[in-house]
This record gives sequence, structure tokens and C-alpha cells, in this order.
Amino acid sequence: MNLGMGEILLIGLVLVLLFGTKKIPELFTGLGTGIRNFKKAINEDLDDTKRKELLTMSSKETVLPPKEKESV
Repeated sequence: MNLGMGEILLIGLVLVLLFGTKKIPELFTGLGTGIRNFKKAINEDLDDTKRKELLTMSSKETVLPPKEKESV
């Protein structure tokens, strides 16, 4: 879905008519804050997941097969 310059201007005009010029900056500030918080939560969840993987990897004991005796 490609938006041309005409469609972008039409969307901007509708936003100005609906919200007024004073409310638009507040609207986009709230939107930016929401996106920032969402990204932060995702990154924290990924960090927790990586941390759990590292803990499970380090807690597993490595079992080596017994060494064969050499015949002399």
C-alpha cells in the first residue's frame, strides 16, 4: 500500500479538522510515548528470555562418556 502526496495531505487535513491544531502535537507525543514503552517492554522480555536460556545452558551438566583403557 503506497501513499502518495495527495493521500498524505488529505489525511493531514482530516486530522486537523477532527482534532484541531492544538491537539495534534499532544496526540503524536502520546503515540510516540506508547511506541517507546512498547519497544522497551519487548526488549526487556527478550533480555529475560536470553538470560533464562543462559542459565539453563550453564545449569546442564555435561556428561562425557567413559574413557577406554589403553592396552599395553
